[in-house]
Order: sequence, then structure tokens, then C-alpha cells
Amino acid sequence: MGAFDAIRPYDDAEVPAVLARLLSDPAFLDILTHFRFPRLAGAFGWLLKPLIARRLRKEFAGVSSVATLQDKVEYYVDRTIDRATDGVTYTGVEQLKAGSAYLFLANHRDIVMDPAFVNYAVYHAGLPTPRIAIGDNLLQKPFVSDMMRLNKSFIVHRSISGRREKLAAYQLLSAYINHSIRDDGTSIWIAQAEGRAKDGDDRTDSAILKMFHMSRKDEAFGAVIQSLNLIPVSISYEYDPCDQAKARELYIRASTGSYSKVPGEDDNSIALGITGYKGRVHINFAPPVTEYHEDTKQLAQAIDRQILAGYRLFPVHYLAYAMWDQQDTALAVPTADKLFPTDELARAQEEWQRRLEACPVEHRPYLVQQYAMPVRNQYQVKRQAEVA
Repeated sequence: MGAFDAIRPYDDAEVPAVLARLLSDPAFLDILTHFRFPRLAGAFGWLLKPLIARRLRKEFAGVSSVATLQDKVEYYVDRTIDRATDGVTYTGVEQLKAGSAYLFLANHRDIVMDPAFVNYAVYHAGLPTPRIAIGDNLLQKPFVSDMMRLNKSFIVHRSISGRREKLAAYQLLSAYINHSIRDDGTSIWIAQAEGRAKDGDDRTDSAILKMFHMSRKDEAFGAVIQSLNLIPVSISYEYDPCDQAKARELYIRASTGSYSKVPGEDDNSIALGITGYKGRVHINFAPPVTEYHEDTKQLAQAIDRQILAGYRLFPVHYLAYAMWDQQDTALAVPTADKLFPTDELARAQEEWQRRLEACPVEHRPYLVQQYAMPVRNQYQVKRQAEVA
């Protein structure tokens, strides 16, 4: 057994057997049937599932490598993106070099689509896609684990409770990330913090940065980070399909002090995040972190500046900021009508109003916060740059 077998993605030799297992899994076929034929799946699922399985076996026959599988899957990813967005743009991808491996550290808003959009940008730039960090809390069904590990995902053990076990898990994760970049020459995608930024406040968790260094304790922290080609990535959604659910969770947390997920909640978030309307999407790749940073706090601040500054603000963000009760009066934030054409702003006002009306009154402050927070954050970064 290899050192990383418990967490690593599947390799090429494992692809045929895992594909065969997936295409025989009733739960996986049931999900596909409901996704492809939502109105017919209930009454005719018994008939549709074998037909879908037969078609997929034919389509994926002969697939014997992860790269070939991703080539096949890319058609479906592109089609899903076309259906659920008004276009995807990206900046900074031209700086990525063939033959180099990077540590993509990104803000986190959507469980599946965040790394999917980074993959989309890298793939269409003609470069190998990164390996993706995914929490084991999302892999409760065997077919989900198979599906994600086929697509170059590796497992982050978050459900471990014991201190010693947690330490060992993070040590292994650190070793794997360093091994992937330095020895395998394969890039990594990981979120800047555990869990999505449901309030729109994108901040890097110092514990994540500390983890990168754990397996190389005999080396200086700053030198380890420099060796990993760390690239801060900003992922911007014009509209978040899960914004109402996030507002509800934030309201319950604020009202009761805690929030407990119901069974299947993550599955629903994944499905809605993939298929729900996102408007425009933008991905910005900042330059690699080359400056020497003494500690995690200093590095986290530098990464935050890059991610917050690289976030693409759409009209809806300014509309939300204008009605937010936590505006920073020291910031010179212009109104939306000063920045966007009349027709673009009118469309945004209509969609924003629709979302507000669909949100229970008591949840609305948290919906507004999600869209307003990136405005305050970005203009604070701009002000700090002007003062420095």
C-alpha cells in the first residue's frame, strides 16, 4: 500500500474498474436519471436507468486513463456551464506555464463549481488540470467518492475528532500536497478556508497555510511556501444559486447560536450549485507568491489582498451595498449607475428585486450581506494600497 492511498485520486490503472462500478451503482444511476429526466424519473425510473447505464457504458468504453475520462466529461461540463451561466471569463491564466505545477488557493463559495471553474480555465488554456481537495464530509455515498476521485480529487479528512488523529491526517495531507507539486509535477486546488464563505467574506485560514509547512518542519516556512508556486485565485459569481439557503443558515445561526444540517442538505447544495443560474462568472489568477513571508498571519494577509482585489464586482454587488446597514463610510464606493450601462443595470435591478422578494423578510439582511461584503472588502484593499 502506498503512503497516500487513503487520500489520493485514482490512477490510470484503476479507471476501468471504478467506471464499471459506478455504472452499476443504483444510487448513481438514480441521480443521473433525476438530473436528465426530472419529470419522468419518478414514474419511469425503472425503465430509464438501464437505458442510461447502457448508453454510458457505450460512451465510456475504452476509457482507460484519467486524462481521456476528463476529455469525455468536459463536453458535459461545458454544456452545464452554458446552461447555468451567462458566460465565463478569466484573467491571469496566460501566466501559467506548461511543465510547472501550482498550488491554487481559492476563495470558496460553491462546493463543486469552484474547482470546476478553475479546471475549466486551466483545461481550456491547454494545461493539465489540478488535483482537487475535497472534504470527506461530502463523500458519504460510495458513488460520490468514486466519482470525485476519478476526477483527480483527493480527500481531506475533516470528520476526524481526536487531536492526535487530526494531526496525523494533516501531516499526511501536507506531505501529499508537497509531493504532488514537487515530485509529481501536478498542480493542486484547495479552498482558502474550510467551508464556504456564506456571508461573502473571503478570508484565508492561517491553519491551511500552516498545514502546507507541516511535512517540511525542518525548512523555513517562507522557503516552503516559495517552493509551492502558490497562486491566489478569485472566483466571482454574479448570482449565487444557493444564496437563499445561505441566508437562511446565517439567520438561524444568529438567532439560535447554532445550525444543524439535515440529511441530504449537502447533496441539495451540490445539485443546486451545479444547475442553478449564476449569471456571469469570472476567475482571476493572481501572480504566484514569490515574496518571502515569515509566518502564516503575514502570508494570509497578502493572499487576502490578492483574492479580494481580484474579485469581479457586478452590478448586483453595488445594489446590495447601497442598501447594506454595515457600509464603511470612509470608503469612496460609487453607486451602480456610475459604473454600469443603463440596460445592464436595469437587468440587474430586476433580478435583485426578484431575489429579495423570494427571501423571507427576516433572512434578507443576510442575503444583502452576501452580495455587499465583497464591495466593502475590495474598496478597503484599494484604500490600503493608496495609503501605503
